[in-house]
Amino acid sequence: MQLIDSFPTQKIGDLEYRSGRIFPFGASIVDGGVNFSIFSKEAVSCTLVLYHHGQDKPFVEIPFPEEYRIGNVYSMMVFGLNIETIEYGYRFDGPYSPMDGLRFDKDKVLLDPYAKSVSGRSVWGRKDNGDKLKPLRGQIIREDYDWEGDKPLEIPEKDLVIYELHVRSFTRDDSSGVRHPGTFAGLTEKIPYLKELGVNCVELMPVFEFDEFENSREVGGRTLYNYWGYSTVCFFAPKAGFAASAPFGMEADELKHLIKKFHQNGIEVILDVVFNHTAEGNENGPYISYRGIDNRTYYLLTPDGRYYNFSGCGNTMNCNNPVTRDMVLDALRYWVSAYHVDGFRFDLASILSRDEAGAPMVYPPLLERIANDAVLGKSLLIAEAWDAGGLYQVGSFPAFGRFSEWNGKYRDCLRHFIKGSGESAPELYRRIRGSDDLYRFRGPRASINFVTCHDGFTLYDLVSYNEKHNEANGENNNDGCNDNESWNCGVEGDTKDPQIIDLRKRQMKNMLTILLTSRGIPMLLSGDEFANTQWGNNNAYCQDSEISYIIWSLFDKNKDLFEYVKNLVALRNEYPVIRENSFDLGNNGTGYPELSFHSAKPWQLDEGASNLCFSYMYAQDHARAGTKKDAFIYVAVNAYWEDVYYELPIIPQGMKWHLRLSSSGDVYSKGKEKTLGDQGSFMLGARSTLVLIAK
Repeated sequence: MQLIDSFPTQKIGDLEYRSGRIFPFGASIVDGGVNFSIFSKEAVSCTLVLYHHGQDKPFVEIPFPEEYRIGNVYSMMVFGLNIETIEYGYRFDGPYSPMDGLRFDKDKVLLDPYAKSVSGRSVWGRKDNGDKLKPLRGQIIREDYDWEGDKPLEIPEKDLVIYELHVRSFTRDDSSGVRHPGTFAGLTEKIPYLKELGVNCVELMPVFEFDEFENSREVGGRTLYNYWGYSTVCFFAPKAGFAASAPFGMEADELKHLIKKFHQNGIEVILDVVFNHTAEGNENGPYISYRGIDNRTYYLLTPDGRYYNFSGCGNTMNCNNPVTRDMVLDALRYWVSAYHVDGFRFDLASILSRDEAGAPMVYPPLLERIANDAVLGKSLLIAEAWDAGGLYQVGSFPAFGRFSEWNGKYRDCLRHFIKGSGESAPELYRRIRGSDDLYRFRGPRASINFVTCHDGFTLYDLVSYNEKHNEANGENNNDGCNDNESWNCGVEGDTKDPQIIDLRKRQMKNMLTILLTSRGIPMLLSGDEFANTQWGNNNAYCQDSEISYIIWSLFDKNKDLFEYVKNLVALRNEYPVIRENSFDLGNNGTGYPELSFHSAKPWQLDEGASNLCFSYMYAQDHARAGTKKDAFIYVAVNAYWEDVYYELPIIPQGMKWHLRLSSSGDVYSKGKEKTLGDQGSFMLGARSTLVLIAK
């Protein structure tokens, strides 16, 4: 017996169909068929277009009868489809009046904004139709993955150490040694490595479906691609070209398996999401989806129908339109519920605060709804608190008590200081405290501290190049940031000079030492832990090459740096006082301030003066930390070009200072620290840091 609401009422060829269910939007499996539902406010008609997999021409087109439209939603159930072998799209008819923002074209077959899988790019960089690209079409997937009891981990935010990576770059180079390089499956094989390093959260650069052939071109005999993927085609579908199993339609399961394996190893997964613009570009861009479905709903338009470009990529999504806002929320909820992701980093998040005229809003509806959404209630939310239109909101982003921020001020200040700029010291003290000047009412966990990220120099390049070297991008070295706060330590690029090599390693360790002993949430760039390089390219957005790839052969060459970072992460995990989400610097149960700053002499520091030599000390109260005994962690920083004599603070009787880490080469693991011979003072070498433990 069939239920009345799934009984076909009409027929076209061998297919039967009837009016559908409005929700959910997209294509969803129902008894004996598929329910198709899609929104358009200003179209006058809609047609469902069905293809057999890989075929150029549809096998049937079914116009939606007018009675199948409720409000602004077209819905239809189609029976007798083999969901394993069909692809689908839509035609929308309506007025074409660009000056009014209307761009309907019934000759275009458009991608469903809610498609859960997208065909046409199942193998990275391959054109299946000779030189002609296959169109992007929706596919239907079964939501039947066996999670074996898995759920998002919900690690306390203050305890996170984030590791940013690009799925393809991480294992694409032959030196990675994985069976399926450049894929979700290949990344799964590297989980033991990440677990050994100690990170407990990976941030994946865009994994939503994008078109790597967007703006592709030949430069110097090499194809340049839309490599990073910050140009979304569909917000609900994983990037098929990142899956070894995509030719078999299994990209969703491959990504889910990766996330499950990360969770089994205690590592969260957050996605770098790009809701600020799409791959359709400006007025001259292609029709893919939104433009031909409901242009005025999905995009911010000028009074003459052109596209506002606060993203720097041709268009800007109309994020605070109620329909677009609901789509973003639906996408976020879907990734949390169907893929078990633990959180999101929002690219150019300040755009999400703009109204329909492009002006920033005090209480942006989209951000408020994300912050208070029931499904996202435990998800980590991170904002890149600026956009390409000049809106910079670091410290003032409308966080609604939930969003953390990429702290660009932390990055810039630490880079400037380590180069030898003592005037940055007063600001650096605040950054180490957790940026209390920026996040006084939100706590240090609002600050995502970082020195490097995908956008800019790697850590090794930061200490090896004074200038960017982006010639391989084919833009005459005009792309990429010019203000990098980098210093090559005396020679531009690679060198065999042992003194410069040693100085560069110390400088990398110096920055990592401060980063991982600062309050706030630290973020590492993949490969920095063993000095991966991009050979001075600070904008590798188009490079599907060794410039972007992690070169794993560098691991053996720089294993000492890996061990140093590994032990810094372990140190942070060992002492809860470093991770406190508090700015209270008053005395605790130890009788000492929880966090205090010193010059080379204890308790003597003018925090407003320029300075290249300072130290800071955490005093861990055992009762608050949940440990058996009190402890002290002392970090000494010498950014001066000569050795400096330091005097140590006096500590409680019965405790002794032990050396844990030194950027000059000392690495001692927990329980194996070296007791200092002189408990009152030490000499710290030029451009060096060290970490002492009192116990």
